[in-house]
Amino acid sequence: MLALEGIKVLEVARTPLASFCTMTLGDFGAEVIKLDSPPKPGRENLAVSNVGEENRPLNAHWHVNRNKKNVVIDLSSKEGVEVFLRLAKTSDVIIEGYRPGVVTEIGIDYETVSELNPRIIYCSISGYGQDGPYRDFPGHDLNYIATGGALGLIGSSDGPPVVPQNLIGDWAGGTMHALSGILIALLARDRTGKGQYVDISITDGVVSFLNMYSPFYFLAGAVPKRGAGFMNGNFPYYSVYEARDGRYIALGCHEPWFWDALCHELGRDDLAGNIFKGEHLYDRDEGTDWDRIFSELRQIFLTKTSDEWVQLLSPKNIPISKVNNIDEVFSDPHVVHRKMVVEVDDPKAGKVKQIGIPIKLSDTPGSIRNLSPMLGEHTSGVLGEAGFTSQELERLRESKVII
Repeated sequence: MLALEGIKVLEVARTPLASFCTMTLGDFGAEVIKLDSPPKPGRENLAVSNVGEENRPLNAHWHVNRNKKNVVIDLSSKEGVEVFLRLAKTSDVIIEGYRPGVVTEIGIDYETVSELNPRIIYCSISGYGQDGPYRDFPGHDLNYIATGGALGLIGSSDGPPVVPQNLIGDWAGGTMHALSGILIALLARDRTGKGQYVDISITDGVVSFLNMYSPFYFLAGAVPKRGAGFMNGNFPYYSVYEARDGRYIALGCHEPWFWDALCHELGRDDLAGNIFKGEHLYDRDEGTDWDRIFSELRQIFLTKTSDEWVQLLSPKNIPISKVNNIDEVFSDPHVVHRKMVVEVDDPKAGKVKQIGIPIKLSDTPGSIRNLSPMLGEHTSGVLGEAGFTSQELERLRESKVII
């Protein structure tokens, strides 16, 4: 048994972050129906499944669409909206990623759907949320982490903010909060019998990640400076170092027992005791020559390769890791052991590697049952199950409402 068997999800989103959320629901057994629009020249996107058997290998590797069915409906037409609403009547979850107000203009908004299906869990993911002064602003991950305070904390004190990959806003602030909100709402529905609206703002999610700093700000007005706190690598006990092979190692020794153990193993007991203090969240303390300690450790770590340092120090209960490139991540023995790289047999695409399922459940684990479908591969089957007759399907296809 899969944990979410019997839950039907409609995905109406052209964004990978929403697709990643529904992928996770599908991994645990939900029936996920991905609604795509008919392809238009110049608007192709990898988030949308491709047409043609020659593209099946590409589709199969686009893992955010695995464990899904693909249906193509033209929501710009009145008939297309009617088709969607018929599907919504028997669904449990709808997730959409349009800009605020668009679904209302189309006629597939929560108010419309909930009148037909009061048990629906309707989730909207947007950059700034469904209300507020920034509601209608366009944006991307960079804008949301800027507004939410994360970007201003990343980088050195003597330079501009450093632009990270879109992991903080899109994938963490958006996808993970949407997944949590949907599951919480499903649990609440089991108790109340009613569905509800889930409004996910990526910016809200980013702001929520500031909880390490917010207590000190609210209590005493303390504002962390970019590059000044220990989480920025500004202290030698929590930073990255180059090894003899030109690779980098990550050292996380801000607890005194880790730091003292490191100093002992390096033959530098004289450096022990220079440890983390609460004020290091914001700035360096006076009286400690941190630059000298940094310089000496950098010279020490240049004497061995990254592998040698990990092999030497990890068994001594010292938090140290190699800084892996993506090719090393997927061959890392721990990542492989944890089944975060899996190989799936596809009858047409052959053996396809996928990122595995990070949520490990002992009794109802997730599974990868199907790879990403082709555009419109399940339109007839899904609509047929929803009660559409063969005559209706033929008419809708002739009028290009469906593919």
